[in-house]
Amino acid sequence: MNNKSTKFALTIATIFLFAFQALAKKNGAVISVDGSVYATGMYPKELYEKLGFKAGPSKEQFEKYRQDIETSELSFEMMPVVGGTFKMGSAEDDENRGDEELLERNVKVSDFWMGKHEVTWDEYELWMINLDKDNRVYNKHEETEADALADAVTKPTAPYTDMTFGMGKDGYPAICMTQLSAKMYCMWLSARTGKFYRLPTEAEWEYACKAGTSTAYSFGDDVSGLSDHSWHMDNSKFQYQKVGQKKPNPLGLHDMHGNVWEWVLDQFVPPSDEAPTETQVDPLVLPNTLYPRIVKGGSWDDDEIMHRSSARMGSEDWWKEQDPQLPQSVWYHTDALFVGFRVVRPREIPSIDEIEKFWPSEAEIKAIPTR
Repeated sequence: MNNKSTKFALTIATIFLFAFQALAKKNGAVISVDGSVYATGMYPKELYEKLGFKAGPSKEQFEKYRQDIETSELSFEMMPVVGGTFKMGSAEDDENRGDEELLERNVKVSDFWMGKHEVTWDEYELWMINLDKDNRVYNKHEETEADALADAVTKPTAPYTDMTFGMGKDGYPAICMTQLSAKMYCMWLSARTGKFYRLPTEAEWEYACKAGTSTAYSFGDDVSGLSDHSWHMDNSKFQYQKVGQKKPNPLGLHDMHGNVWEWVLDQFVPPSDEAPTETQVDPLVLPNTLYPRIVKGGSWDDDEIMHRSSARMGSEDWWKEQDPQLPQSVWYHTDALFVGFRVVRPREIPSIDEIEKFWPSEAEIKAIPTR
């Protein structure tokens, strides 16, 4: 994607973007996707309280369900993942293990639901370019409390170009977002639906990917089966593909191998020479630096090693190389055409004091206008 025509388009977009920002910025505010100037939105603890969340287990049946997104015709499926203990990482004597894979250790995770598919552009643009509000205006929808809460969640600055880069939109996975953007989308989705959605932890993601297996892939060790389950560099035609076309894993989850890498919540820490001896319970490595943070699953642009269930990769600053909003860019990884995400919903809602582990923190949100 680093061709001359792309760079020329980005240069022209940059000129218009900065001209617009120079006219519109006031008192450290940022430009929203509808062109207005706004201050950052609601903080996580305030939203938690307004949604009436209470720490503790959900009273709903623990089964698959379809989540409608009100004011749109869209919905997505959530699959139950029964918690348990598994071997996270890969064995030291596995000759095919990737350099960044963790050494095998015992990990216990709690029950959660996970999105059957990666979040698509159809869903993501309801938040990213505020189509949720546009739909309500167009349909003369009378505003509800859920509308007001969803509108109060911070939205991104306007994208300066087509963020699909011509690879397709309807039914395709959303890409090029930062981890902050993915977390903010989860916060917006929670406001929109009244259910607590977030990114998975690395442990949750890998547990769901392995789906009770102990092999390199959820379908076994034989790499010849990869193309039945994954879009990778040899079958993708050099771009991402529509979600859900390949065979699912044993839990009914599609594209856990390939198509796009998927954000998780954890900071990337290089693997150590020794694995923990005690079982870790719901581990989460909270980020303390912007880079690197973890993505999982491999992509359309990777070989079979990066599609292993234990594969992991850390984000890098070059993922923003062509972003004209640098150094104030917080929303887009313009060069990461291989990174997306999917959502999870824990069966047990965290306490209000824990919420900033999962949604953007108040400090992160306050910092957005000045970055």
